[in-house]
Amino acid sequence: MATFFLEVLTPDRNVFSGEAECVIFKSSDGEMGVLAKHAPTVSAVSVGPLRINAQGKWIEAVVTEGFAKIMPDKVVILTDTAEYPEEIDINRAKAAKQRAEERLQKKLSQLEYMRSKAALARAMARLNATNKRS
Repeated sequence: MATFFLEVLTPDRNVFSGEAECVIFKSSDGEMGVLAKHAPTVSAVSVGPLRINAQGKWIEAVVTEGFAKIMPDKVVILTDTAEYPEEIDINRAKAAKQRAEERLQKKLSQLEYMRSKAALARAMARLNATNKRS
């Protein structure tokens, strides 16, 4: 299968850099899969799983909001945070989920509501990733 160069970057670190056969991430329009020779595109990246097929093995991570620049021979994903399942603190993710759910039960401003929904989405994505490794 044809490959392309993939970089997954956060402000803190280079999460992945190398040849990949496929990358799948959640976009604002739904799940998006990219193979080599994809048409040039820029896409928003949403909170959720990131799956990379590199050297015949699937690598999974959880990413938050960002952007993907897709070119026929290279894909760059810039995201606020990215974590591999083994890096996620399960207790911290559960506590974040509980806090977000409690905030959503209160009367909130539009901004507070959106922040709480985003926090809940991040916590749920982290917990879903850790459930797969259990």
